[in-house]
Amino acid sequence: MTDHLPSTSGLTATTAGPADATASPRAAEVERLFGDAGPLAEAVPGYRSRDAQTDMAKAIANAIDTATTLVAEAGTGTGKTFAYLVPALLWGGKTIISTGTKNLQDQLYLRDIPTVRKALKAPVSVALLKGRANYVCHFHLERTLANGRLASREDVGYLREISRFIKTTSGGDKAELSRVPENALVWNLVTSTRDNCMGAECQYYQDCFVMKARKEAQQADVVVVNHHLFFADLALKDTGVAELLPSANTVIFDEAHQLPNTATLFFGETVSTSHILELCRDVLAEGITHARDALQWGLVVAPVEKAARDLRLAFSQDSVRLAAHQVAPSSPFFPALEKLRHELDGMVATLTSQAERAETIEQCRVRAIDIATKLANWNPAPGADAAGQDGNNEKVQWIEAYASSLQLHQTPLSIAPVFSKQRDAARAWIFTSATLAVKSDFSHYAAQMGLWNEPARSWPSPFDYASQALLYVPPDMPSPTSPQYTDAVVDAALPVIIAAGGRSFLLCTTLRAVSRAAERLRAEFDKRKLTYPLLVQGEAGRTELLDRFRAAGNAVLVGSQSFWEGVDVRGDALSAVIIDKLPFAPPDDPVLAARIAAMENRGLNGFVHHQLPEAIITLKQGAGRLIRDSSDRGVLMICDSRLISKPYGRRIWQSLPPFRRTRELPTVVEFFAGPGAGGGADADADADVGAGADADTDAAEKPQQASAA
Repeated sequence: MTDHLPSTSGLTATTAGPADATASPRAAEVERLFGDAGPLAEAVPGYRSRDAQTDMAKAIANAIDTATTLVAEAGTGTGKTFAYLVPALLWGGKTIISTGTKNLQDQLYLRDIPTVRKALKAPVSVALLKGRANYVCHFHLERTLANGRLASREDVGYLREISRFIKTTSGGDKAELSRVPENALVWNLVTSTRDNCMGAECQYYQDCFVMKARKEAQQADVVVVNHHLFFADLALKDTGVAELLPSANTVIFDEAHQLPNTATLFFGETVSTSHILELCRDVLAEGITHARDALQWGLVVAPVEKAARDLRLAFSQDSVRLAAHQVAPSSPFFPALEKLRHELDGMVATLTSQAERAETIEQCRVRAIDIATKLANWNPAPGADAAGQDGNNEKVQWIEAYASSLQLHQTPLSIAPVFSKQRDAARAWIFTSATLAVKSDFSHYAAQMGLWNEPARSWPSPFDYASQALLYVPPDMPSPTSPQYTDAVVDAALPVIIAAGGRSFLLCTTLRAVSRAAERLRAEFDKRKLTYPLLVQGEAGRTELLDRFRAAGNAVLVGSQSFWEGVDVRGDALSAVIIDKLPFAPPDDPVLAARIAAMENRGLNGFVHHQLPEAIITLKQGAGRLIRDSSDRGVLMICDSRLISKPYGRRIWQSLPPFRRTRELPTVVEFFAGPGAGGGADADADADVGAGADADTDAAEKPQQASAA
């Protein structure tokens, strides 16, 4: 474990300059392509040459030429997408580009790559590859049509649309069918999963959209995937990327700051009581269909179903998150778990005796063995410490219970050793995002991903933050742990929202805060007769809320995690971003607690070396929603007084763009009064922080002081 956690030594960015020693031999060609008279300028409306973009493209071209790794942080407005697409399309060979979300994946495939390919006249073929749940399955659609059992009349209409769609589509991607919402439940009935796919045994195998997409990806020069697909495939060898990787010359991760969390998700293991109950339902259905004469299938599945439900009932609370070592040895959980293992083994034996009756029964047998194996692996050692380690194990075992299900997780303390094995072949690996460093220090990200001693470079945003934006920290705020804290945030935010004419995001660190802030704002808007449309996360889908926000021009949107990143609102519609708290993860999270314990076992400070860098990177993402264009103006309001009062506060705001800073509300009001107003308001924040309080040298802060609860 020792080698896979951050040390106190820093990996500091090289701030790029025109005479950088790593400039590619293709530098002159990159200069021409990105120049004001180059092909991009001719083909892209509104294009203008940017030194940072050109220099970043040179560095990426060099990494491609030398089949090496580059960690590249590019500030908002740098134009990082074109900076990696131009060298990738011209010189990248077989290239895999992985993005943070399916929406960004579609944007790259449908807009950005065609634009660059046309401008460069690059003769490259491009394919889009998504997970199998994104493609209509002929077999499951036919079975659903035949069954005719749907939950609602709405689903009947959606199924009719999908039935028409499958006759006209060439790709089968559900994103093409906008008339059926992406989250409609009927999609679960007409797409396949790894567990229920018939594979080569399926009668529709030759027409399968998943197989077609994989074949196209194999043959294409450039393949666009997303992070979930990339890491799910490395873990499960199921989605086609594992077959692509050996032939790839270049792998590019955009929104690379998301990789540690995504990789952790897939390099771990989870087994859920809901998975077991789904298996039981399928065993019952397939047994009755194909082997009714052999057994009473209801009696086969009933003991397993009861054992799964009893395991959930071992915890009386509605919501539970516990590390395995926190469960009392006398808890009914352990005998319930042993009972479930026993009953599941019995069902596996029964399925084995009947597997030759039908391929679908054999599939159920394979699924049951997989679940039984995971249950057997989830076996915390009696001597395990708080880090979840028994001396050899580098995973933390923990429990998560919801109202009707319970999940058993095994999560790696570090994905660095696993991911490092994937990078052993000679190819270019590019990791890029607007938020990878903490005050120009990449050591936290490098340690998470196993990118030790790899070159890391930073290109600042071209935006003039000193004139375009203001950072406001209101005075006299209560402690973030105060029960009345969200009310205090709304009280402090209201004058800013009014001064901005609505046009605000209120970003919260918890869903509970979203609910309370929305309740208070609605009441205040009514009382003051303010006509700003109030949009609240959960009341509609994210895309719909953003569309309504842009269209209204004076709306206020209250959201949590899903609005902190990947949101681009340019122009006057968004003029204030208000953040309720510094986004520290709750210190009682089992995985976080285990990582902190492992660090402190090594003599490191878990807060300084893990919680603080994580919070800074998340905060940089939230702050990045404000200024999206050279003509944007706005106020970033961070309500958390720890930015000023705590020793680590300086490290946080020095990691943000170089806003002017104030603690005075009249300065904010003056800023909104018009361009150029409010000058000279570079406020008191520097003085308030205090000399010598930089968190670089102060390691005294402990995790409990960082709670986001």
